[in-house]
Amino acid sequence: MNLTLSWQSFAVLSAVFAAMTAILAKVGVAHMNSNMATLIRTVVILMVTALIISARSEWQKPSGGSWVGWTCLLASGVTTGLSWLCYFRALQLGPVSVVAPVDKLSVALVIVSGWLILGEPFTLKGAIGGALVVIGSLVLIL
Repeated sequence: MNLTLSWQSFAVLSAVFAAMTAILAKVGVAHMNSNMATLIRTVVILMVTALIISARSEWQKPSGGSWVGWTCLLASGVTTGLSWLCYFRALQLGPVSVVAPVDKLSVALVIVSGWLILGEPFTLKGAIGGALVVIGSLVLIL
């Protein structure tokens, strides 16, 4: 059986796993240094990803791409790590029911960045959706 999921399916799964991550991380950092918790999470992600790549026989020598692509991937890794460190510290200090939605302000930032940096279309639907995310986060933190 060939199971092919759409980008929408993967996006929904991402949201489900992100919600589970927030709850599990909140419990996990309750009595542990948040930076150590982030390291543990990172090692687990590395192992799970290596298992998936192994199971699918997708190991390959990294080649090709431009220096811009490689630089962006490396910078993405740095920003991911910084995001996780901040997220885990926020979870340690604040309620998960507020921290996780505020973290999702990234949605509005990505909508604007996609338009300004990547030249993606800026639609009324996107503007309204982004504004609602911002309003929802503001309602939670004020």
